[in-house]
Amino acid sequence: MIEKTSTLQKVIEAVEALDIDAQILLIDIITKRLNQQRRNELLKEVAQAQHDYEQGNVRRGSVEDLMGELED
Repeated sequence: MIEKTSTLQKVIEAVEALDIDAQILLIDIITKRLNQQRRNELLKEVAQAQHDYEQGNVRRGSVEDLMGELED
């Protein structure tokens, strides 16, 4: 954990050494990359859900149906 903190601190210091325009550009780049990573994760989750549905591993019903199954 100390090593990660040290690395993170070094990165923060490097970013602070940049001029303000470069810092803004860096934030924009990182934000876009994080958004893309999240989209990719969501696409994987959707593909898995579709696969599970096609394999019959997903059931549909109301909350009442679920509660009834939990009581059994």
